[in-house]
Amino acid sequence: MQGEVYFEFVAIGGSMKVSAIDGATGIEVSVIGPAGAARADMQALALRKLKRRIETLAAGGNR
Repeated sequence: MQGEVYFEFVAIGGSMKVSAIDGATGIEVSVIGPAGAARADMQALALRKLKRRIETLAAGGNR
């Protein structure tokens, strides 16, 4: 995966929703974790999920 990835952090009660958006394709994924989780850990998790989603789509999957 190349290019920019945008991250959005939104607190929802005691949880934190992190969205990762691929700047080139517009593909977006989200993860939700505890609000007290380390920001870097949540960002890394969202990035891994985004990479996996892009790989799945490139392989012809639609999940």
